[in-house]
Order: sequence, then structure tokens, then C-alpha cells
Amino acid sequence: MTSSTRTAIVTGAGSGIGRAVALALLKDGYSVALAGRRADALDQTVSAAGSTASRALAVPTDVSDPASVRALFAKVKDTHGRLDLLFNNAGVGAPGINLEDLSVEQWKTVVDINLTGVFLCMQEAFRMMKSQDPRGGRIINNGSISAHAPRPNSAPYTATKHAITGLTKSGSLDGRKYDIACSQIDIGNAATDLAARMAKGVPQANGQVAVEPLMDVAHVASAVAYMASLPLDANVQFMTIMATKMPFVGRG
Repeated sequence: MTSSTRTAIVTGAGSGIGRAVALALLKDGYSVALAGRRADALDQTVSAAGSTASRALAVPTDVSDPASVRALFAKVKDTHGRLDLLFNNAGVGAPGINLEDLSVEQWKTVVDINLTGVFLCMQEAFRMMKSQDPRGGRIINNGSISAHAPRPNSAPYTATKHAITGLTKSGSLDGRKYDIACSQIDIGNAATDLAARMAKGVPQANGQVAVEPLMDVAHVASAVAYMASLPLDANVQFMTIMATKMPFVGRG
């Protein structure tokens, strides 16, 4: 079955930024495949889509599993015939403990989801986008402010997000010959369940604990929708969107 509408995949679509972006893309007319580990959370995103829910397709997916990722993209190809946009958003963190106390398993879990998962999804997107007609598409990776600077006790998460920048640049270069535009959005303190702790106070680089400002996650969704709206001969290579007064720029 093929579709004349634009088609997107959003990973981590069961909550937070992924859910907000998926809903924004549906509102913009996309057919959206919702990927995430928990089927119940994906179903809640579909329910939140309201009148656009008919264009939402929930596909339970473990991005760290190559077979699961292949199945996701095969489902999209079978359903819609093409892929115009991939938003690589799925990610996890490790416990906020001292670097030397992290287990190898905790490290590998973050790397497998945050980095290898993005790579696997990019591979499958490249394979679809370069062979479809019209050729090409867009990939947007969620890098996070942690792609620039760490928080205390965040080595696995920060390392993977720094690596996403290199992967994004490689995808941008290697995708040129296929008309694939690859970009990265770095997000700071969007108000989601995951970031709710910021409003209660989080450790700072100087050892203090401080409350940090948050911004509405809808602004992130709007930013991704804008990046996605560009023609393939234009690309927002990197975008940073953050709560204006979060302690990031300068010395806090």
C-alpha cells in the first residue's frame, strides 16, 4: 500500500518530546509511525492525536535490537511505501552516580539505545530513502544540550550525545549523494516528565543543587516541525533550543 501524504517515523514516541513531536507532525499532515518500547504508551499517544489518529501507526520497537528496527521500517514501507522523515529521539540515561561506580551493563544500556539505536535507524532510513521515488528524505537526531556540556555524574549519556554529533555530521555528508538531509536538534530543559526534577533542584557543576527554568515542550515540537518543513535542498544542520535562563551559556 502506498500513500500520497508525507510519512515520518518518531522513536521514543510514547512520552515527552517524542510524543509532542509526533502530535505536531500529525497536525501538519504527516502519517506518523510511533516507535517505542511500551505499547501502552504508544496507544496513549494515538489517543492524544484526536482527529489525526487515523494517520498514526503504533509500532512497538526496541531501537537497540537490529531485528526490531528492521521490522519497524519494513512495516512503514509496507503501509506507506516511502519514508520522508526520521526523528531519532529515543534515549535513556544511567543512574546519577559517580563515574567509577557505574557498571559496564549500565554503560552498555545507554550506548545501545542512545547511539547504536540511532545508527541502526539511520541505516534503515538510508536504505529506504535512497531507493524510493522521489528519492531522498530527512533525518533529525535529538542530540540534547549534553552534546555540548555534561551535567555532573552523566558520563554515559553525555558520551553518547557527543557521539550523536559525529554521527549526524557523517550522515549529513554520506547522505548528500542520495538527497538525504541529516540534522541535529539540541534541547535544553523542555518541560516533560523526564525533566520535572529540574523544577525541584538538580546538582550543578559547583556542587550546589539549584532549581532550573523549564520551557514548554511545544516549542521543541514546533522547532522540529520547522526543520522538517524545509525542502531537501535546505537544511538546519544544528539547532539549539533551550529554556532561556537555564545554566548552560557562560558559567551558570
